[in-house]
Amino acid sequence: MLDANGEAVDLGELCSGGSEAVPNPGVFTVPIKRREANTAVIDVVINGEHTFEMLLDTGASGTVLTPEMANVLAIEIQGTTQIATAGGVVKAYWGRVNTLATGGITKKDVDVVIAPNLPIGLLGQDFFGNYDLVVRKDTIEFHVRK
Repeated sequence: MLDANGEAVDLGELCSGGSEAVPNPGVFTVPIKRREANTAVIDVVINGEHTFEMLLDTGASGTVLTPEMANVLAIEIQGTTQIATAGGVVKAYWGRVNTLATGGITKKDVDVVIAPNLPIGLLGQDFFGNYDLVVRKDTIEFHVRK
């Protein structure tokens, strides 16, 4: 707002809060650590104690872990499955994690696939399917779907 002299007036004292941005409770923001083949890599905490870099994969219906991640987490293998990949159909294993979390969002009791020869984990739509995503240069915003 401008005063009678055309100078900017700080309404912070009147509005208590100045010009600081007000957080939106329906938006969760996650920093992008880097990109692999233009796909965002973010930190994901699994079972509340282990942080892994994972690709946010909008084309993956489920979350997929590397064998190394499964070993660190001591995941109990529940069975085998077939998964379709860019290279064809491959045999994989499945198990369950207690929690997947990033940016203030936590999902509980999540079935995960453990895929052979995967260099990095994939965070799939089973995690973010109820959110609208906005991918920015350095962050991903998860907007609660209304």
